[in-house]
Amino acid sequence: MKKIYLGIALLSAVFVSNTASAQSFNDILSGLKKKVTTQTTDSKTTSSTTANSPSTLEIGDALKQALTQGTGKSSDKLSAVDGFFKDAEVKILFPPEAQKAERTLRSLGLNKLCDNVILSLNRAAESAAKEAKPIFIDAIKQMTLQDVTNILLGSQDAATQYFKRTTTLQLSAKFKPVVQANLDKVGATKFYSQAATQYNRVPLVMNKINPDISDYVTQKAIEGLFLEIAKEELNIRQNIGARSTPLMQKVFGFAQGIKK
Repeated sequence: MKKIYLGIALLSAVFVSNTASAQSFNDILSGLKKKVTTQTTDSKTTSSTTANSPSTLEIGDALKQALTQGTGKSSDKLSAVDGFFKDAEVKILFPPEAQKAERTLRSLGLNKLCDNVILSLNRAAESAAKEAKPIFIDAIKQMTLQDVTNILLGSQDAATQYFKRTTTLQLSAKFKPVVQANLDKVGATKFYSQAATQYNRVPLVMNKINPDISDYVTQKAIEGLFLEIAKEELNIRQNIGARSTPLMQKVFGFAQGIKK
């Protein structure tokens, strides 16, 4: 029962377009409520919790709000100035294959060049993150009954995994041109190319590095976004204070009362 209601918190967007699918979802929610009501009665608890229970429509709306909230907050956070740059968990550094080059360049007194590269990479990712919201909203709208079931009964990051499966390709296609344009605009392409070129010219360097950075930044921007979504998902599942609307508070308050 606990797992069911924690799952409900992350299942938004289950209002599919056709009537039959919508009815199927309503049937699922009604069945869950009946199950909880039966278990509550069998436990000889009072009927007040059941009497104050939210309607199926309210549950569905609260779920939609929860998932939209989680993806929206993640996108907003990372698309802000310094959203990537000042968050150690998602900050984009030199690619692993270029970190030796970074150390070499810094040892040669080129700290400012390396710092400019890192700042530029993160600025490009912050700009790309602004493009994420419409993609997530579309994924929410297209959830199937099977998706609902998987998230409902799934792990603590089941919603995040759903978004990874359904939006990664779209995010990559949308992010890359934005990343490339911003890398050019803020000078990251130039700075990184300069850094790579200077390193490649160092005598006895055997492993040259690729001066094209856009694919790497796109990948890291998407990884950072999913990391934030996973944190928001867990917060909504576990923390009553994270439910930002009266309807979400009502639905999750009911779930909390059932668990006591």
